Amino acid sequence: MAIHYESLRNWRFDDRTDRYSVRDSMLYALTLGYGGQPADEQDLRFVHEQDTLAVPTRLAVVGAPGAWATHPDTGIDWLQLLHGEHRMTFHAPVRAEAAVTSKTRVTRVVDKGAGKGALVVTTRDIFDADSGQPLATIEHVSFCRADGGFGQGDEPLAPLPAVPDEPPHETVLIPSLPQAALLYRLNGDLNPIHALPAMASRAGFDRPILHGLCTFGMAARALLKTCCPAEPARMRSFSVRFSAPMYPGETLRVETWRRAASVHFRAVAHERGAVVLNNGIADIA
Repeated sequence: MAIHYESLRNWRFDDRTDRYSVRDSMLYALTLGYGGQPADEQDLRFVHEQDTLAVPTRLAVVGAPGAWATHPDTGIDWLQLLHGEHRMTFHAPVRAEAAVTSKTRVTRVVDKGAGKGALVVTTRDIFDADSGQPLATIEHVSFCRADGGFGQGDEPLAPLPAVPDEPPHETVLIPSLPQAALLYRLNGDLNPIHALPAMASRAGFDRPILHGLCTFGMAARALLKTCCPAEPARMRSFSVRFSAPMYPGETLRVETWRRAASVHFRAVAHERGAVVLNNGIADIA
């Protein structure tokens, strides 16, 4: 079965309300590697119950519509699906404990051509469930590697900017544990390619890969540390393109370039020299 543009473009998602706790925010931070240096008091603010700070990207794992692309009526070959880009805009500070309402819709279906795949963009608006205050807008770009050539589609999103062609201003190294993917999946993403070797092999990987949103959160951690330590509310947006998988146990090297209120960045699997996140840009107030 192939993608049917109209059906996919009008896919219906139920609105959902989720409540998360300080403990959930601490778990999320721990799965990004916070707490690896127990004497780092800035990091401790994210993993201790006293005046806990939330990593803003924790909203990436709250209220997501789950494995909807596995439904046969989408026409998507979900085993060939990769996370292409993730773009977050924050409208208010992210709290360590809250109830949030999420509204998701498909906003673009892009045909890259036969043999070239397709892009599906879902937009998720997140609100405080009690006050209705907008908290964040998330654009999730899925690269459907096996599904191009359906003959109809939308224009893609405006491209994310390339990183500057000069040495980075700061570099941060963040190690990951061999069991990092098994820990990160406790945030709710149970895709088997991150846990089961046989499923990873079917998807074309020689072993389970780390979640893209884990590397995404690790890169956000690096920018928070270098640009606005202990002030995560200053991060107003955070967007990136996923360019290659990272494997659990590798070290993420995050390189940043400052441009006024914006920070450009990329992230590299340090031991292999492979760029895993590219075209990154964040706005810091």
